[in-house]
Amino acid sequence: MRCLSCETKNEQYPMATQSNEKSRKAPKYRQIVLPIKEADYPQFIENQSFAKEQIALHLGRHPELFPPEMLNGYVLNGTTRQSSKQGVRLRQVVAGGQTYRIRPSFVLPYMQARTDEVWKGMLLLRYAVPLWVVALLFGGNPMFWWRLFIGLSGNNLVGVTVKSRERMPADLLADEYHTDTRKGEAYIATTVGGGCFLGVDAAQKADFECLAKAYGAFKAELHRVFAGFAPRSVNTDGWAATQKAWRSLWKRIAIVECFLHAWLKVRDRAVAKMEKLFHEASEKVWDCYRAENKRSMSQRLRRLKAWALKSVPECPMRENLVKLCQKSRKWLFHLDQPQAHRTSNALDRLMKSMNRHAFYIQEFHSTLAMTSKNFRAFALLFNFAPFCPQLRKETELFCPAARLNGKIYHENWLHNLLISASLGGECGHHYNPL
Repeated sequence: MRCLSCETKNEQYPMATQSNEKSRKAPKYRQIVLPIKEADYPQFIENQSFAKEQIALHLGRHPELFPPEMLNGYVLNGTTRQSSKQGVRLRQVVAGGQTYRIRPSFVLPYMQARTDEVWKGMLLLRYAVPLWVVALLFGGNPMFWWRLFIGLSGNNLVGVTVKSRERMPADLLADEYHTDTRKGEAYIATTVGGGCFLGVDAAQKADFECLAKAYGAFKAELHRVFAGFAPRSVNTDGWAATQKAWRSLWKRIAIVECFLHAWLKVRDRAVAKMEKLFHEASEKVWDCYRAENKRSMSQRLRRLKAWALKSVPECPMRENLVKLCQKSRKWLFHLDQPQAHRTSNALDRLMKSMNRHAFYIQEFHSTLAMTSKNFRAFALLFNFAPFCPQLRKETELFCPAARLNGKIYHENWLHNLLISASLGGECGHHYNPL
């Protein structure tokens, strides 16, 4: 039912209604984030010549942070009102008929806080430190830190993490992490590549329809920044719905089934009294994996099957050894994809962090949509949070995303994340050549 008062108001103020409709159709992300030092920022706001020099400098060095229309020229369009929270104004530019705001990386979106004041607390959230503890150490209240954390989930995970088409991994890994929501069990469809989370989306069921929708969210984000990009291969476990979902998204993609999962089924069904046989079977299984060509692998799989039927008594472990050997076509296919991931180790290492995050937040138990946002925010923090000092080994590439891209925008990890999230990650990637 339409409200009469609303109709009267719309008739009196028709332009207000039109502007509201236009604002809903406007792009979601219109803030360009640049590594401008706080000491230089007053001059950036007051001096147009200095502002143009800074924009030209960063546009030449990092065009991926800007909308592609700015390569064809732009016009300075004044500044915003001064923020009552941080006392900062933002400079505005017009490019391609659209107005964009330039935000320095030393302030967070919506002027929530100064980056240098919250980066330590955000690092603790990466390791699932309780919100009340972070608030106790660094001020604010738990909801303040929760809003900072969950606000990261709105960015394009692919676009923020991968800054050029050439760096986008062509060989991926995919699996589902099992968690709980208010309505029961949920499955976090997770895509990994280059040591980073690239796709995270929750599905209510582990069937084909739900998984295709969840992994389809990764495809949509990928094509918004790298139009037409098609992965070469994806490593999955033996779950048919997962493989069918990926095949429906990219018909020509090579589905590589994880060899490790086949061995884990053998291991999980071994009993203590068969310990000696299990170790011997493991050596033979991984000897098949290390075969250098198809002929050698086929021979080793046949010998393994014959040995299992002869030497291993009838039990679940022997059944899974035989099943492993019967998948010889899938293991031989590995040798046709030398650059693909043959095991899921590169994904399992990241999923261990997901598991710790879910454990410390008590599985969250929220709605499906909020569960998806929770894990997306964690994935972005994981991609940009620094390695421990022992792993850095005197390199500036201090986080997974930096190693994937081969560069950083700022020496502070949270500054680096915010700059990478310029325009929500959906910025100038698509002007790169196909």
